[in-house]
Amino acid sequence: MTNESDLLKRWQLLSPYLDRRQQACWAAAETFLIGRGGCLLLAAVTGISAQTISAWRCEMRRTKAARAGSLIRVRATRKGGRKLTEVRYPEIEAALQQMLSEEIAGDPMSRQKWVRSSTRSLGRRLAEHGHQVGYRTVARMLRKMGYSLQAAKRRQAGAEHPDRDKQFKHIAALKAEFLGQGLPIISIDTKKKELIGNYRPEGKTWRKQPIEVEDSFFASYAKCIAVPFGIYDVAKNVGYVTVGISGNTAEFAVNCLVSWWKQHGLSSYTSADRLLILADGGGSNGYNLRTWKMDLQERLCDAFGLRVTLCHYPPACSKWNPIEYRLFSHISLNWAGQPLRNLDVMLGFIRGTTTTGGLRVEADLDEQIYRNGRKVTKEQLSGLALSEDDICPRWNYTLAPRANR
Repeated sequence: MTNESDLLKRWQLLSPYLDRRQQACWAAAETFLIGRGGCLLLAAVTGISAQTISAWRCEMRRTKAARAGSLIRVRATRKGGRKLTEVRYPEIEAALQQMLSEEIAGDPMSRQKWVRSSTRSLGRRLAEHGHQVGYRTVARMLRKMGYSLQAAKRRQAGAEHPDRDKQFKHIAALKAEFLGQGLPIISIDTKKKELIGNYRPEGKTWRKQPIEVEDSFFASYAKCIAVPFGIYDVAKNVGYVTVGISGNTAEFAVNCLVSWWKQHGLSSYTSADRLLILADGGGSNGYNLRTWKMDLQERLCDAFGLRVTLCHYPPACSKWNPIEYRLFSHISLNWAGQPLRNLDVMLGFIRGTTTTGGLRVEADLDEQIYRNGRKVTKEQLSGLALSEDDICPRWNYTLAPRANR
């Protein structure tokens, strides 16, 4: 029996070569192979209305004994249907693309992406901006952009946080504010640690013969364990990766930020006195990590007179952090199937990562050894120039430069 994924593959292959009438004809022909419910299934896959597919199906039944080509001639004598909504109003597709910029999440290890809101929700939001479209039209445009309807596959247990949507809206509003004023926005995270040595890599490459690698896969045998910390400039579409060989600590993360601001931030944003950082909720830059806030205050805010606003994504929502699908996923694909035999090879693959969208990536090595187990007392924490936002205060806060420093 034909399933939806097979239909979708055939539709994506054929539809660019067919006009609207031929697409409806193909959809109707497919319903004969499916049987009951075929019209609704093809409508969901193609975005063509079930009534149109059903009409073609009925006409095919009436003309199945006719000579070849008669059906096309019968339909050709009729007036064509109205043009697609996105053809008549091309600005709708641009508005949807803009809306999706705040809706997309992605896998840092592949090109897979998905949208947070339903087609009905996206349709309502488009209507609020003056574009009256139905959810089927939204679904059709999403398919044209490469999305498809997929069943949910949970990777983490637990219910969604009740403040999840509130935080997403707050992040979107802050991003719009900073971009509108030409202020820097960076997305940060630590990529998966990598064993450096002749080890079997993830992914495949086109070769006549496979690469020979070590049979063992133990961290104790590796030359070192690389810790790539990434910074993605949202406005400029540029990535900066610092590869460390020590622990993934708050001191390491802040040192990467300080190096980025000295080498790139100051020259790119000459008049900026504010910085927005988008980060996950845990790790070396966790929202409840005292050393992270202390080091940011002393080494970035006080040192450069910079007012830093932090926004952390809710639990189990790290895939919505832009760095995951705009930087890390492309790096993973670039070195897929290639053993990272030494740090120079790793840095070369990172620097060589590009996309058709114009992504550029710079990479540096940090051989400094960072301390573990550092403590920050309540008194030290209270001395920070830290103010929490009214919305989700645990995840949103600002560190201002202290006047007496």
